[in-house]
Amino acid sequence: MKFALAIYAAPFSAQASQTALHFTQELLAQGHEVVRVFFYQDGVHTGNQLATPAQDEQNITEAWRALTRAHDLDVVVCIATALKRGILNEEEAQRYQQPASNLAPEFALSGLGQWVEAVVRADRVVTFGA
Repeated sequence: MKFALAIYAAPFSAQASQTALHFTQELLAQGHEVVRVFFYQDGVHTGNQLATPAQDEQNITEAWRALTRAHDLDVVVCIATALKRGILNEEEAQRYQQPASNLAPEFALSGLGQWVEAVVRADRVVTFGA
């Protein structure tokens, strides 16, 4: 079965990103396909490679990065909501004359069209967060 996942909540202020991570791990373990993982609204903070949680907390961003590398997942951060929250890749940092980028390289910036396309391709759509 093909799944499209959307995460709406920030990784360190809500359980949604961690729950989505565990759900995705289980989907993959059971042999399902993850068409795309789409981070939207505050969920885009998951792509911030500069976030540094306390030592006794799981680094959700790093866990998503490792899962993405291990399974060649298509992980997308909504560009409109990311830019508003200061999450930029190198290209957007240059475009807006910002001094640095902070989007983890495993994540891609893209628009809502990517989400719509994933929904069309998927058998099931699951969202996490409000």
